Amino acid sequence: MKRLVLLLIIFSFLTYSCDRADQESASILTSKYPPEWSYNASIYEVNVRQFSEEGTFDALRRELPRIREMGVDIIWLMPVHPIGAINRKGTLGSYYSIQDYYGINPEFGTKEDFARLVEAIHAEGMYVILDWVANHTAWDNPIAESNPEFFETDKNGRFMPPHGTDWDDVIQLDYENPDVWTYMTDALAYWVEEFNIDGYRCDVAYLVPTPFWNQARTALDRIKPVFMLAEADLPELHEQAFDMSYNWKIHHLMNRIAAGEATPDDLEQVIDEDRSLFPTNAFRMQFTSNHDENSWAGTVFERLGEGAKTFAVLAATIEGMPLVYNGQEAGLDRRLEFFEKDRIEWNESPFEELYTRLLNLKSENRALWNGEKGGRLQRIQTDRDDYIFAFIREMEDDKVFVVLNLSAEPVDFSTDDSRMAGSYTSLFSGEQMHFTGNVSFSMNPWEYGVFVK
Repeated sequence: MKRLVLLLIIFSFLTYSCDRADQESASILTSKYPPEWSYNASIYEVNVRQFSEEGTFDALRRELPRIREMGVDIIWLMPVHPIGAINRKGTLGSYYSIQDYYGINPEFGTKEDFARLVEAIHAEGMYVILDWVANHTAWDNPIAESNPEFFETDKNGRFMPPHGTDWDDVIQLDYENPDVWTYMTDALAYWVEEFNIDGYRCDVAYLVPTPFWNQARTALDRIKPVFMLAEADLPELHEQAFDMSYNWKIHHLMNRIAAGEATPDDLEQVIDEDRSLFPTNAFRMQFTSNHDENSWAGTVFERLGEGAKTFAVLAATIEGMPLVYNGQEAGLDRRLEFFEKDRIEWNESPFEELYTRLLNLKSENRALWNGEKGGRLQRIQTDRDDYIFAFIREMEDDKVFVVLNLSAEPVDFSTDDSRMAGSYTSLFSGEQMHFTGNVSFSMNPWEYGVFVK
């Protein structure tokens, strides 16, 4: 039976490929490398419902110049589709309960409003990716009635939520049915073809078969080169389908370091392990928060305390692409409701200046670029490596020296390493500094320094 299903899937994929062979770009195969524009990019996640009082595309569009000035290159929009009504959670429901893959959530605006938003993002020199939920749909998605064979069922033949979850507002699609592949790939292609979006962030990508993502990426790249982010940390997803994946290990390690349960040596070990597992062209997304972490695990201040800024610096300067969740630049200090209206309070905050300096440095300094075009992190050993994480990254004539006190203690330390020697400019003070290979430092709790050559 499994062999028959596999043959049907292969046949479906070949049929789908042939159907699209009349396109001029049909000879384009999925690149093993990300789009050129993404190598020096940073990403910003937008929760449209909570971004403004209006919670609309038009309200977001007015803020694009500010976001661009902060150094953002990629706008990731949480799902924009209509939300299911049956078994809805809370008053407004979960964005991840998709009622119509071809529709727009009327709370946010119309398709015309969405088209204007995409055009405005592009006019600002940024790119836009949509959050895509391929694993499951709302109970009242029309395909549940028109194509019930698209879904898994329990022993009584009834639709069912995804295995091992409490996501009872959604039902599980069945990827052993090749028609599901065709339907979902066509829906993905629709938003690229009709609205010129630049790619996708794919929800729970690890729960959907990797071969599906591989053929979907091929189909999308025939339309235009896209950027694909997987909510996953599986190296195999980078072989063809995805450009970037979540670095959950480092995210969780940051929380543990902040709690005094791990050390900078643990961080170095995880970075080394990551390199050994993932291809050199794989981008790993580095983050201190996102919609899930903020709503369910806690704010950066709950988890990272006084080290919130320090870990933001770490995420923006180690290998990988930094993510900013909307509101972090305003010092977001509360958990946003997930199923209700809960607008971000846009207060003045030193975090906006912090992110502006870090993200613009990321864009301009090749040492911090993503993937194989950026510099490899080289740790600088000190005599207090139990608290201090210091490193350099360099590429051609660009070099960045970063030193972080990852503790709540004041630390005096020294280092003797010729790799850090040179003249630099402090990113945050503008002070000109010269380091020899032998330097002594005194750092306050959670203090950080970024020095640019």
